[in-house]
Amino acid sequence: MDLECYPTSNRMAEIVAGRPSRAWMDYFMERHPYRCLPLSMANTTGWELLCPMGFTAEWDGNIYQESIKLTPDVPHPDFHEFAKSHFSHGVLTLHTGYLFKTPPGWSMWVMGSPNHIKDGIQALSGLVETDWLPFPFTMNWLFTRPGKIRFEKNEPFCFITLVQDKILESVQPVIRSLNSNPELDGQYGAWHKQRAEFNKRIFKRDPEAVKEAWQRFYFKGEFPEEIADKVEAPADHVNKRRLKSPRLGR
Repeated sequence: MDLECYPTSNRMAEIVAGRPSRAWMDYFMERHPYRCLPLSMANTTGWELLCPMGFTAEWDGNIYQESIKLTPDVPHPDFHEFAKSHFSHGVLTLHTGYLFKTPPGWSMWVMGSPNHIKDGIQALSGLVETDWLPFPFTMNWLFTRPGKIRFEKNEPFCFITLVQDKILESVQPVIRSLNSNPELDGQYGAWHKQRAEFNKRIFKRDPEAVKEAWQRFYFKGEFPEEIADKVEAPADHVNKRRLKSPRLGR
C-alpha cells in the first residue's frame, strides 16, 4: 500500500516518520511520560511535515487578514507561499507543498503533531478524502490569544495519518454494564485489585515496588497473574512504532 505524495512546489516541506520524543516529556524525572504507551504510540502513528524555515507570527487580536504579521528568520523566496493569513479571524494557514493520494476507502487525518504543545496557538484538525481529491489542502492553526508565536526550522507544523473512516458510519456505540460480560468483568477486577495493591505499596515506599516503579501490563501486552493462564496474550500488541520514510518513486 502506497501513500502517494505529489510535490506542488519547488521547495516542499520535508516529510519524516513521526518521532517519539517531546520536549515536555523529556523534562519529567526519569522521563516518566514515556511510560504512558498511548502517548508514545500516538506520537509515532503518522508522518510529520517539517517547517522549511523558522518564522514568527504575531496576531493583534483583530479579525482581518492583515491582523497577522508573518516574519521569516531570514529572507526566503518561498516564505509567503508557505505561510499566509488567508482565513482571517486569527487563523494562520500553512501550505504542505503536496497533493496526497490514498488508496480507495482511505482518508487522511490532518492535525498538529500529537502531544506537541504550542503556547498561544492551537492546531486545527481536518479529515480529507484523499482517495479522490485532485487538489491539495492546507494546515491551519488558530491563535488562542493576541501575541507572538514561533515555528522553528524543522519543527513539525502538520501531522498526517490514514483512516478508513467510511466504516465508522456502521458502528453503533452500546452502553452495557460490566457484569453483563462476566469474563471482561473478571479481567477488570483482577487488574483493579493489582493496581490498588501496587499503589498502596508505592505510597508506603515498599522497596520492591519502588524498584519496579510502574506496572507494565499494558506496555508489555500482558495480563495480571490471576488471569494470565486463562486468557491468551494479544499476538499483535505493539509498544514501539517506526513508520517508513518517504522514498522517491517513478
